[in-house]
Amino acid sequence: MNGAPEDTGVLTTPAWLRNLGRTAWLLVGLILLVVAAVWIMALTDAIVAPVVTAAVIAAVAAPLVSWAERHRVPRLVGAIMLLVGFIALGIGVVVVVIGGITSQSGDVGSHLSDAKDTMTGWLTDLGVDPDKAESAKSDASSAASGAVGTLLHGVAGGLKELSSLVFFLALTALSLIFLLKDGPEIRAWGERHLGVPLPLAQTITTRSIESLRGYFFGVTIVAAFNGVVVAVGALILGVPLIGTIAAVTFLAAYVPYVGAWTAGAFSVLVALGGAGTDAAIGMIVVQLLANGVLQQIVQPIAMGAALGIHPLAVLIVTIAGGALFGAAGLILAAPITSAITRISADLSRARGSPNPA
Repeated sequence: MNGAPEDTGVLTTPAWLRNLGRTAWLLVGLILLVVAAVWIMALTDAIVAPVVTAAVIAAVAAPLVSWAERHRVPRLVGAIMLLVGFIALGIGVVVVVIGGITSQSGDVGSHLSDAKDTMTGWLTDLGVDPDKAESAKSDASSAASGAVGTLLHGVAGGLKELSSLVFFLALTALSLIFLLKDGPEIRAWGERHLGVPLPLAQTITTRSIESLRGYFFGVTIVAAFNGVVVAVGALILGVPLIGTIAAVTFLAAYVPYVGAWTAGAFSVLVALGGAGTDAAIGMIVVQLLANGVLQQIVQPIAMGAALGIHPLAVLIVTIAGGALFGAAGLILAAPITSAITRISADLSRARGSPNPA
């Protein structure tokens, strides 16, 4: 019969299965490409890490150089002034934080020692054998001693590795100067060589930079909010080392999720040893409020508006990024996801819009 398909006796693969197979192979190729790129970057970490750090800083701080340029300040001069400002700010923060912690090192040690005694009393009151409670205290003492030593002297010890530190800072500073000074030219060159139409390339770079700036602006707002809430709570509860706790809370907020738990544990232990059980329980409540209920009021405004993705998505991609790519993944996973989401939305709107007459 005319028009009937010829029966060749060979099994014909359905079209949907062929499409699925091609898509699977494309995904495999993409994964291999990402793995190869990560492997190469790991081999060249000494160069890649400073350049990536400088690129993130430049993307966030470039508007300041552009503002100075509009006020007749050459971009090179503006870039140098901004770098000097960053260096001064970094030195000031390090001096304040390390100075505050080291000056109170004896108090921190005594507070943690009192906390161990309090926890031993809790175990005994709960019916645990006193010898076992004392053994648990000894084990905790060994762990706490190492933790406190790392906290109080780890940064100072790390500064002894001056050769790698100086190389990292020098290469970061040099890269930052070039990226701030020649940022528009570098961006235009990259857009022309992305292998996609220029309007699409401009959309990709614009959305990526917007997401990075929005992410760090949102993180700064949340970090300042958490620091203020914890400091006020510590003041009301009579917890010592309020300034140190607030500084640790603020800085730890830049390490997604993990930092909040670390700063919270530190503040609770100090409260337990320095102001007693009631203050420790109160500090737990303060931390839960600062990083939970109250943060949920601020975070949708600070992060949701800045990134345009759900907080649960931020949590998932941040943890996944950290597991796959370490610290860089923790920091960059959310803004990259936000950029991809916004670029996809822009492309969908462009495809759906009618062609101009």
